Amino acid sequence: MDAQESCKIMMMQAIIELDAVDRRLLRALQANGRMTYDQLAAEVQLSASAALRRVKRLEEAGVIAGYVAVVPPERVGLSLTAFINVRLEKHTESHKRNPIDLFKGAVQAWPEVVECVALTGEMDYLLRVVVEDMGHYSRFIMDTLLKHPSVEDCKTSFVMDRVKSASAVPV
Repeated sequence: MDAQESCKIMMMQAIIELDAVDRRLLRALQANGRMTYDQLAAEVQLSASAALRRVKRLEEAGVIAGYVAVVPPERVGLSLTAFINVRLEKHTESHKRNPIDLFKGAVQAWPEVVECVALTGEMDYLLRVVVEDMGHYSRFIMDTLLKHPSVEDCKTSFVMDRVKSASAVPV
């Protein structure tokens, strides 16, 4: 990694100071990321060029990481959501491989896993998994997750009702 890349990473990790206008821009874009700059500017009471400059600055600073389409899983045949607590084998000096790194790498390739977070406490990771049905879930657990050499144990909870689901953060 060269100095320029290192500096860019450090800038993206730093907390960015946001003023009231930045926060209004972010709230508006989180509600509708496809609005035009003219629409955005009118909503936050700026000129279109000022809105564009501010959005570009927020993008370059990593405050806006990207734009996505929100797809309800049920509308595309993925009707079962599960949260899986995963415990990994413990790393010892005798290991020639790092179980955490192996697991993190594997998770990136599993399309059923839409979110993976490291946890404190009894379990090591929490996976949010979206699948077609119980058969798909069973195949994922038996043929993928439990066959991974770093996984020691897992416990699953199934979503019965989605009470709140938000992609926006409270800015």
